[in-house]
Amino acid sequence: MADDASSIEVLNSSAQGQLKSVIHRIERLEREKADLSADLKAVYAEAKGNGFDAKTLRKVVRLRRQDKAKRQEEDAILDLYLSALGGL
Repeated sequence: MADDASSIEVLNSSAQGQLKSVIHRIERLEREKADLSADLKAVYAEAKGNGFDAKTLRKVVRLRRQDKAKRQEEDAILDLYLSALGGL
């Protein structure tokens, strides 16, 4: 552990301050991410309670986020592969 102590001494006070700032920001963002994740889970649970399929909702959200041309290209490739396999 002596190497760890000497490594800490190498960081000047400015670098130590920057490191603390970065760590605090990461920790804050991790808390916010956990909060958002809980909020999303609640919305999907509400949707499920109203009769919607959560898996399909996730797919719709993913597709809406995608570029239209890219989505069309992926659909065309999927159709080609399915056709080559005799359809499914």
